[in-house]
Amino acid sequence: MSTAAALDYLASEMRAWRHDIHRYPELMYEEHRTSDLIADCLLSFGLDVVRGVGKTGVVGSLHRGGSNSSIALRADMDALPIHEETCVPYRSRHDGKMHACGHDGHVAMLLGAAKHLAKNPKFNGTVHFVFQPAEEGGAGAQAMIDDGLFQDRSIDSVFGMHNWPGMSTGAFGTCPGPMMASYDTFEITIQGVGAHGAMPERSRDPIPVGALLISALQTIVSRNLAPSDAGVVSVTQLSAGDADNVIPGTLTMRGSARAFSVRDQDTIETRMRETVEGVCSAHGTCGVLQYDRIYPCLINTPSETEIACDAARSLVGADGVDSAMTPTVASEDFSFMLNAKPGCHIFVGNGLAEGGCLLHNARYDFNDDILTLGAAYWCALVERKLND
Repeated sequence: MSTAAALDYLASEMRAWRHDIHRYPELMYEEHRTSDLIADCLLSFGLDVVRGVGKTGVVGSLHRGGSNSSIALRADMDALPIHEETCVPYRSRHDGKMHACGHDGHVAMLLGAAKHLAKNPKFNGTVHFVFQPAEEGGAGAQAMIDDGLFQDRSIDSVFGMHNWPGMSTGAFGTCPGPMMASYDTFEITIQGVGAHGAMPERSRDPIPVGALLISALQTIVSRNLAPSDAGVVSVTQLSAGDADNVIPGTLTMRGSARAFSVRDQDTIETRMRETVEGVCSAHGTCGVLQYDRIYPCLINTPSETEIACDAARSLVGADGVDSAMTPTVASEDFSFMLNAKPGCHIFVGNGLAEGGCLLHNARYDFNDDILTLGAAYWCALVERKLND
């Protein structure tokens, strides 16, 4: 019997866990009910459980055999501040909160793997099941690390998995090296001089300066990074003025920047500072840039990536695994864990159904058909990594 088929007995239970978590979504660092459900399940499976790692994180540990080898498997728990627009019977009961990224499915798959491995321990060593809070902008991975995730327990390598809409159900994808981009945010304040709307000559109008600056920022990637290096600078918010007959004195713009290396992050930040200063100074205004590095680039280590791909191939065959997929400019705070330990992050296809939604969409829903496959991947990975 294949590993995936061996987990069919858990399909309905994983679906029930997933629907329950989806019905009661919790935002970053508020995952108390979700943590309770996870901890209760892990204890019932016979695992050692530690709660409160990184505020609301949970770690369950399973020991078998005499080997000192160990592995950590991570799932994220938090929801997004989105009002759900699906019509599923288990839709969110918390207005303005929704599992629009599939973290409910990630938790259910990892719980399924924990239950199966506890009953069928075909490995020699220790598996740590890491349920992380606050992936959606709260750097929960770093919070767990700061709270002793790797200091308090021996962990040789760490692995993550995320569902991926647009990839066929039953497919996996990853790559060695940079796989997901860094995530930086910025805020630019342009200080000018306000005036009556009929007397622009008496002003130092920040609005046309802002328009020029937005255009200039777009040349940072196109004229400073090599064509082979991907990067993004996006202005996503503008705020200025309170009346239609008043030229404002201040304009604020906010946005994000992404890259696949620290070198390119440095280039983007440096050129952004120079561009803000130069454009604003040339038009008699003062520009101030606040630039914050939120998540680093996610970088898979080669040997762990090969092990992950081998585990996936054992389930879906070589044609079902893209081991050299094109990196995505989306970001993921699992990057903090990969900065600390060798490991691999992999995508599992959420399906190509007509009308299907991408992540962070009010009509998105995790595909229950991949729950068993995801749990089977975790089990196959453990059996390979802890039986070498």
